[in-house]
Amino acid sequence: MSDITPDMQDAQEERLKLLKAPEGLLEDDTIFITTQRSRVHLDGGRILVRDSNDAQIATFPIEKVTTINLFGIVGITTPLIHHCSQKGISVNYFTHYGKYAGSFVPLKNTISLVRRHQCCLSSEKSLGLSKDIIRAKIQNSKVFLKRKKVQIPPEYKKIEESLVNVTKINSLRAVEGEAASLYFALLSSCLKEGWEFSKRTRRPPRDEFNALLSLTYSMVTNEVISALRQYNLDPFIGVMHVDRHGRPALALDLLEEFRPVFCDAFVMRLVNKKMILKDEFTQECHLNETAFRRYLEYYNTFMEEELTHPRFSYSVSRKKVIQIQAILLRKAICGELKSYHPFVYSR
Repeated sequence: MSDITPDMQDAQEERLKLLKAPEGLLEDDTIFITTQRSRVHLDGGRILVRDSNDAQIATFPIEKVTTINLFGIVGITTPLIHHCSQKGISVNYFTHYGKYAGSFVPLKNTISLVRRHQCCLSSEKSLGLSKDIIRAKIQNSKVFLKRKKVQIPPEYKKIEESLVNVTKINSLRAVEGEAASLYFALLSSCLKEGWEFSKRTRRPPRDEFNALLSLTYSMVTNEVISALRQYNLDPFIGVMHVDRHGRPALALDLLEEFRPVFCDAFVMRLVNKKMILKDEFTQECHLNETAFRRYLEYYNTFMEEELTHPRFSYSVSRKKVIQIQAILLRKAICGELKSYHPFVYSR
């Protein structure tokens, strides 16, 4: 008689599924291609992926796709790029380890009227938009910490109250920096045994937890860039972050309100539920290939999970929330709304 029960067998099969992540992944309307030296083709009405030996490894119905994400050394054919341009499909490029490198943007995402409003924002309007975003980030940070049973120190209230008197963008950046330092100092207490986090480090991240934060910020920044472009805003013309060549300033602005309750919440789930382990990182603090593919699956599941939008009170996915906020930001920039309504949890 076997010692393996049906439950044990199911658990073993589930673990094997995680270890054998697909070479190509289609989640909702987004494709992720991670197989190195593969090539992405147009084949009739489908997108076809072949490996370096010309063997087919994945195929997707093109009418369901709005975004193609390519990681590392992955090629894409010119006919497919032309089709993407005609159909409004964006192609995003990442390094092998998930750092955003750039995008192909279809021509239809270039409406000039919205860009004119964006470029002509007054300093006063830019400051108002930025204050709304940072106020939401601070509130969401408090909510996330409270959900993790962290006592909120009185310094948070002082920081929030100081926002009222901010009259210059540099002063707002200083307030945001103070709030971020306080938040990250408290974040380590949310971690379960085996993981450490003393301070936020990047370029490069100096430990595994920081590496997961950086990767997730990069992934969600890409979601924000795609949403802004979908609604004809220029991701590189910001209201708070300084404009710099190659820096998606507006995307980084809008990202701020999502950092605690989307990015940090996801990373904490990965760590505390042992979905990603410390020994799955290389010495350079990169996820190994198998773990990275699993990470992408977990990430998409998380972004497709639905929640109740705190302002509109209907159920939407996290990915859809970002699109909604891009619409609201565009309306505020173009004067269709008197002010921007950020994504902010009350509790």
